[in-house]
Amino acid sequence: MTLSQTVAVIGGGPAGLMAAEVLSASGVQVHVYDAMPSVGRKFLLAGRGGLNLTHSEPFDVFMSRFGERRAQLEPMLARFGPQQVREWAAGLGIETFVGTSGRVFPTDMKAAPLLRAWLHRLRAAGVQFHMRHRWLGDASLAAASLRFATPTGEALVKADAVVLALGGASWARLGSDGAWAPWLQARGIDVAPLLPANCGFDGAGWSEHFASRFAGQPFKSVAISFTDSQGRRFARKGEFVATATGIEGSLIYAASALLRDEIAAHGSATLLLDLLPDRSAEQVLAAVKHPRGARSLSSHLKSRLGLEGIKAGVLHEALGREAMQDPAQLAATIKAVPLRLVATRPIDEAISTAGGVRFEALDEGLMASAVPGVFVAGEMLDWEAPTGGYLLTASMASGAAAARGAIKQLGL
Repeated sequence: MTLSQTVAVIGGGPAGLMAAEVLSASGVQVHVYDAMPSVGRKFLLAGRGGLNLTHSEPFDVFMSRFGERRAQLEPMLARFGPQQVREWAAGLGIETFVGTSGRVFPTDMKAAPLLRAWLHRLRAAGVQFHMRHRWLGDASLAAASLRFATPTGEALVKADAVVLALGGASWARLGSDGAWAPWLQARGIDVAPLLPANCGFDGAGWSEHFASRFAGQPFKSVAISFTDSQGRRFARKGEFVATATGIEGSLIYAASALLRDEIAAHGSATLLLDLLPDRSAEQVLAAVKHPRGARSLSSHLKSRLGLEGIKAGVLHEALGREAMQDPAQLAATIKAVPLRLVATRPIDEAISTAGGVRFEALDEGLMASAVPGVFVAGEMLDWEAPTGGYLLTASMASGAAAARGAIKQLGL
């Protein structure tokens, strides 16, 4: 097979790199373009606390995390899902293990060695990388003629097919700024508005005293519950962090889609915080009513229920001095502190984004119906998922799917 056909992959994140890998294996000449000085910048950032590659839960449970877009993503993840991710990493010399939460990590927990091995293999396969090449979203995209701004001036590139893997709109400083959305819309490609996902929220109503004392501190061993106006319910144990203006962290990120959509529809969303999820309401009430003698209420709550620090602080925020003296009201609030949220944090702070190119605007190979020869992958697509390895796995799976679509379109 000759390398007579060329595919341009725009975006050097996991989706783009996986597209490049699948394309190069088919004999296509692949050129990867990225605006940043190096590829995989968000990938490396994600690995700072330990690179969560995927999740080990059963496939059906894994797929349930993708909500309304499960049907579109399932064929891709059936071909390149959690097990395939682990096998792919092993092929790069990176062994993985399953953590206590079921999440899958490289044994050294690091992203850099995996990325280095991946790039070495891609270069060995003939993939060429062009850094500091910012796509200009030119109108000649339909003709697969691409304009890039480069350090040495404007460059014009022609390709037989194009895979767009430019990411969403979070962490713009790492390359994903969402600038592509109006460009694609102008070409007749339907794009859902980009929204923050896996994000924090403002509006918990902290007093200045609480914010100054507890901002940055975690709520540990708690549970939250929330039911939206459509009856959809979220309930889970975990932990999250108080911020100066609201809340953020893993437990909040898991509920963020429901909370975000409720705020958009009704202006606010109120979740309930259970400070003692391992104790029943009856046990809490009995402990609160237990005679405390000469002890202060704060000493009593600490002694009988272990409530102190930020947990005691949030009770004072919710109840005030007088209500704290009512055992029934205090016990009920310990099990259900209301936190009213009024806004998401800015999209650039979010871990990921929702919205993007709608699947209805693409064929089964992820080619844009309005612009033949142009394929879309990764966070540019209209889907979202919680943290836990789902984002990375689906991004890579969609990159592989877009590459297969391009291979089929090129008749290979």
